[in-house]
Amino acid sequence: MHNNSQLAREGHRARLREKFNKSGVAAFLDYEIIELLLTLGTPRKDCKPQAKEAINRFKSLRGVLEAPPGELQKIKGITPYNTFVIKFVQEVAREFLKEQILNKPYCKSSKEVFDYLYHSMRDLKKETFKVMFLNAQNQVIEVENLFGGTLTASAVYPREIIERAIKNNATALIFAHNHPSGNPEPSDNDKQITRDLVFAGNIMQIKVLDHIIIGDNRYFSFADEKLIEEYELNFLNLKRQG
Repeated sequence: MHNNSQLAREGHRARLREKFNKSGVAAFLDYEIIELLLTLGTPRKDCKPQAKEAINRFKSLRGVLEAPPGELQKIKGITPYNTFVIKFVQEVAREFLKEQILNKPYCKSSKEVFDYLYHSMRDLKKETFKVMFLNAQNQVIEVENLFGGTLTASAVYPREIIERAIKNNATALIFAHNHPSGNPEPSDNDKQITRDLVFAGNIMQIKVLDHIIIGDNRYFSFADEKLIEEYELNFLNLKRQG
């Protein structure tokens, strides 16, 4: 037999579901999204207080989604199963965004590429170097995380990247890495790494299309800033001198 509080809870959730069906996630407050995610893990419990506390503690929807499970579980009432649901939904979203960019021409899916890179890299606490492999039709055929930690010229190995490119039958590459500081401006080290990779690609007849640095809602594109072009010219000049 339902008591009044249970009926009220079920009515509240029905209204949230109706709001989603009518207007999608855009109509929700951040805590309402978290509340619905929590109810997937504990359907018979009022999850609004935990959702509000999570938003308060981690500042935003993004902050909650990226919070370590152990930190989320410090909020009374949030269980390991709740955090599993949150992380599972997040990983499904990342996989969906990755699927969106595979086997499509890069020139026609650049927005999807940026969406995928933002979602998969912007909140990482450590630097991660990602390589996108493209075929002769400039379609993304594979994406791999190859290096992590503090990225220096000695930590990113052109040989390994070229080996992976050959294994994937790639004719072009796009590089991406994140700056946990949020500022996407390239360091001198970033420029040296990119120049070395453009040179290595030229030697092996594999074209480097771009190197994208992901910051906090900002990015830096070596191609947009004409630096890839500059490094290509550097290589041609050295070749002529040789």
